[in-house]
Amino acid sequence: MRPAHAVVLEEFGRPPVLRRFAVPSPGPGELVVASPYGGICGTDLHLAAGHLDIPVPLVLGHEGLGVVQAFGAGAEVDALGRPLAVGDAVMWASSIACGVCVPCRQHREPTLCEQRRTYGVNRPLADEPPLSGSWADAICLRPGTTVVRVPDGVDHLGAMALACAGPTMIHALHERRPVRVGEVVVVQGSGPVGLAAAALAQLAGAGRVIVVGGPAGRLELAARLGIGDEHFDITGDADAARVLSEVVAATGGHGADLVVECAGAPAAVGQGLRLARRGGAYLIVGQYTDAGDTAVNPHQIVYRQLDVVGSWAFTGAHLVEYVRLLPTLLARHPLAELVTTFPLAEVAQAMSAVAAGSVVKAVLVS
Repeated sequence: MRPAHAVVLEEFGRPPVLRRFAVPSPGPGELVVASPYGGICGTDLHLAAGHLDIPVPLVLGHEGLGVVQAFGAGAEVDALGRPLAVGDAVMWASSIACGVCVPCRQHREPTLCEQRRTYGVNRPLADEPPLSGSWADAICLRPGTTVVRVPDGVDHLGAMALACAGPTMIHALHERRPVRVGEVVVVQGSGPVGLAAAALAQLAGAGRVIVVGGPAGRLELAARLGIGDEHFDITGDADAARVLSEVVAATGGHGADLVVECAGAPAAVGQGLRLARRGGAYLIVGQYTDAGDTAVNPHQIVYRQLDVVGSWAFTGAHLVEYVRLLPTLLARHPLAELVTTFPLAEVAQAMSAVAAGSVVKAVLVS
């Protein structure tokens, strides 16, 4: 196989570099996948800045879509038992749970696995094979990876629009606090996670979905794609108190049945508590990295008698469900319009665009 270029994070706080690697032949249970699409998630920016304790150097990228190049013995079928062939388009879960730690074996919570191994996050170059991130021409998938063949006719860029956000929100909205038919749902945040929350809430039968985020152009795009029913800009020079009052009024004056935090800003949590109705629920998803403390009025939790629930990451089962939902999601929403592509060599520009919020979803192409 031809050598592959990959984006390597060598030092925290410094731009990643493009390096060349030999592509190994797959061993038992392994797959080698050409990786033409590698999504950039907000978490990747935190990784590069050193906000999480990860081993370096490593190839970045935990979300991707690729084409099977070769597979070892035992890797001939996908997670649904369907045969795989060279040339098939596939997506894969970013993490492999160990199956033996206390959360895995006793608590039935593989998302909380104490030894979870994640592509592009904690698989350094020293762990062979080094091609263990999706920001590369090829990725080597280890035994135990959940691999799902992408249905024929599915737009690949559309699939990448919510490649990490989609399964994350399937975990949150299917298991942690499901959307009930007819509910009013408020989503805080209009990045990929927030838009995934809004689209999936609509698909689950929410009566009305209100998106609170920004900037205005992003909300206008969401509205044009049919993601969310009402949209409120709380960014820039907006008077936050006024906007929040308008959001409550849009719920009918009592607040939402379910508020979903996808903003990632700690200050959003205090705001979100006041957007829920009495007896409602608050689902916190966006605080994946530790961005610091924030002031919260606990009286609002008690006074409103809220169910406050957190949701962390996703498992292979949630990716399976995301891929199965893609034909339905893409029939409702042209998600590829959320994506801006960048060549692999322009990774620094792509990361800057994500940091600046000038793109909704950046995807590296090779």
